Amino acid sequence: MKYHVKDLRLAAEGLRRMEWAEKEMPVLRLIRERFAREKPLRGVRLGACLHVTTETANLMLTLQAGGAALALCASNPLSTQDPVAAALVKSGVPTFAIKGENRKTYYDHIHAVLATRPHITMDDGADLVSTILLKRPQLAQGMLGGTEETTTGVIRLRAMAEEGVLRFPVIAVNDANTKHMFDNRYGTGQSTLDGMIRATNRLLAGSVFVVAGYGWCGRGVAMRARGQGARVIVTEVDPLRALEAHMDGFEVMPMGKAAPLGDFFCTLTGDIHVIRPEHFRRMKDGAIVANSGHFDVELDLPGLSEFARKRRVIRDFVVEYTLPSRRRVYVLAEGRLVNLAAAEGHPSAVMDMSFANQSLSAEYLVRHSRTLERRVYPVPRAIDQEIARLKLASLGVSIDRLTPEQRRYLSSWQAGT
Repeated sequence: MKYHVKDLRLAAEGLRRMEWAEKEMPVLRLIRERFAREKPLRGVRLGACLHVTTETANLMLTLQAGGAALALCASNPLSTQDPVAAALVKSGVPTFAIKGENRKTYYDHIHAVLATRPHITMDDGADLVSTILLKRPQLAQGMLGGTEETTTGVIRLRAMAEEGVLRFPVIAVNDANTKHMFDNRYGTGQSTLDGMIRATNRLLAGSVFVVAGYGWCGRGVAMRARGQGARVIVTEVDPLRALEAHMDGFEVMPMGKAAPLGDFFCTLTGDIHVIRPEHFRRMKDGAIVANSGHFDVELDLPGLSEFARKRRVIRDFVVEYTLPSRRRVYVLAEGRLVNLAAAEGHPSAVMDMSFANQSLSAEYLVRHSRTLERRVYPVPRAIDQEIARLKLASLGVSIDRLTPEQRRYLSSWQAGT
C-alpha cells in the first residue's frame, strides 16, 4: 500500500485519539454497523481530500466498513494530525498527508489520490474536482459523482456547473441542515475561538472582536465571542445578513471603520482579500488577525508583507508584522484555518452529523448516479431527517409525532378558518 505520512511510529497515539473521538460520534457508529452488514460501497473506489483529523478517520473507517477502497489526502497543508494519518495507514487506508507540507507536496498528494481512479470524490474545498477538470479530465469518465463538505467548495462547484464544465453530479453535503446549522455554527464557533486562544493565550473578555462575514460560520464565532465577554463587531457585504447581525444585537460597520477598533479579527467569508493593506495600516498596536474560511486568501498577506518593516515568528502559529508606524499586527496560523492549524478542529459531536451526511450521500450516489445530471444537488431531505432523528435518539431526546388528524389538516386546503 502506498502512503506518505510523517512517521508510522505515531500510529498508536493516533488510534487512541480516534477512539476518544468515536465515543462522541454515535450516528456514524450506527451507520458503520449497518455498512459492515450490508456493504453498500463494495467495489467502489473513493478518493477523499479532507482534513485529516480524528473525526475524518472515523469517517474513513465507516466507508471502509461499507466496502469502499479508499485513498485520502489533506485538504489543508496545516490541518493534518500526524498521529491520525499514521493510524489510518496502519488501519489499511492509503493516506497522503503531513502537517506543514508545502504546496508542491500538497498537490502531489492530490494526484496520488487521483491515481487510484476514484468512482466517487469526497472533497473539502473542491480541490479534487478542480484538479480533475483542469489536469486529469479523462478521470471524469465513469465517475459516479462526488460530495462536498464546505461552503467554499460548494461555491466553486456551482460556478463549474454554471459554466457547463462540471462532468458529474456532486452532492453539497455542506448545505444539509444537519451540517451547516450545527457544524458551521456550533463547531466553527467553538473551534475557532479555541484555535485563537491556544495560539495567543489572550483574554477575550473586554476586548473588541471583529467578525468578517455573517454566514453560519460567522454567526457561530460572533455568538461564542460575545459569550466570552467580547464586544463583537460584524462586517458584511450582504444587506440581509448585515440586517440579521444588527437585529441579533451586534454592531455592524465596514471593515475600514472596524479596523482601528478591533483587538481580534477573524474572517469567515469564503472570498479573497477581505482584510487588505489599507485595513492592516489602520489597526491598533497588538491587533490579532486570523482566518477561519477555507482558503488562506481572505487575508492579503502578500500585501501586508510588502509594506511591513519586519516579520518574525514570536510563538507557535503567531507571526508578528511590524508596520511602518511601528505598530505590530499578529497573524495566526499563516492565515489558514485557525481552528484546524492551531487547534484540533470541530468537536466530534458535530462532525458526527457532518460525516453521517458524507457516508449516506456516498451510498446515495452508488444507488442513484445513473439518474442524476451533471450539477450540484442538495442532500436528500430523507437523509437529513434521518440523521437528525438518530442524533436526537443518541442524546436521549424524544419529540412528538403528528396525529392522523394533524397530517390530514396539513395536507388539506379545505379546512378553512
